[in-house]
Amino acid sequence: MTPPRIAVVGAGYFAAFHLEGWQACGAPAVALCDIAPGPLAAQANRFGIDRTFTDLRTLLDDVRPTLVDVVLPPHAQHAVVSAVLARGIPVICQKPFGRDLRQARELVALAAQQRTPLVVHENFRFTPWFRECRRLIDRGHFGRVHGISFRLRPGDGQGPRAYLDRQPYFQTMPQLLVRETAVHFIDTFRYVMGEVRAVTARLRRLNPVIAGEDAGVIHFEFDDDRTGLFDGNRLNDHVAQNTRRTMGEMWLEGEAGVLRLDGDARLWFKPHGGPEAEHLYEFGGAGAFGGACTSLQAHVLSHLAHGTPLENDAAGYLTNLEVQAAIYHSHAAGRRVVMDNFDPDTPAP
Repeated sequence: MTPPRIAVVGAGYFAAFHLEGWQACGAPAVALCDIAPGPLAAQANRFGIDRTFTDLRTLLDDVRPTLVDVVLPPHAQHAVVSAVLARGIPVICQKPFGRDLRQARELVALAAQQRTPLVVHENFRFTPWFRECRRLIDRGHFGRVHGISFRLRPGDGQGPRAYLDRQPYFQTMPQLLVRETAVHFIDTFRYVMGEVRAVTARLRRLNPVIAGEDAGVIHFEFDDDRTGLFDGNRLNDHVAQNTRRTMGEMWLEGEAGVLRLDGDARLWFKPHGGPEAEHLYEFGGAGAFGGACTSLQAHVLSHLAHGTPLENDAAGYLTNLEVQAAIYHSHAAGRRVVMDNFDPDTPAP
């Protein structure tokens, strides 16, 4: 089988995790593109990439990639993803996906028109701990599952220099916590618990130097009277050797017991009426977030090579963005929002 020719567009902070993932997949990127020569040279040198470009069209003409991985902030994605899809080349696009829901829909429509795969790089559902949650649910380990909660505390959002060393555009995003971070848990909760039927949200801004919200509590409702709770702020940290490994702590509850995720990515199960003990599980691949980037990217390669079912295709990912819109609407309106009755194009009050 001919090896894939993977080109990565974007050489910023998060591109390193993608490039690391491609190496771990055994399919290292053959080309890297960015308009900023400094970061481009730094990442190319770090990952041993010989072919670098500052112009997308030149890259596409010279390299003729079989897959393009777009690791750009939302405002820069549309032009790049559109140009690649227009050539019928499969695309992975970093989240947040699109500048807004309308733009995300435009990209999905273009991918459908071109009959070309477009995948959102939503990697949290590929962490080994959430894959284990899904595996245990499918085995009936919990009996009837009735609740999930996640307490997000990465501790990276305090003070006037919050985010400037990694992703400085975070400071000026008008919507931050939900659009950039909690969307991971919208997707993960859907993966673990099923479709979201209603949301109730209260959002806050704790750090005055940023434009958007950086704290919030979101209540999710699912079928069979299951519920989810996301309680997050980016200012405080949690007990962990690396607070960005899991970003926080989780509790998954069922009639047979409770599974707890700690900050060091260990799982603990407490059967009803019994003592808690560590639940050992297969940890997965190398890289950030328990190898989640590697696992997602290997999943896409498998789809392209063998036609295996694809998770997080962009068309399906639009549901996450509709739930995201409902969360912002719930906060603005001060009320519960039922998804079946919600028009995501309705401006928040």
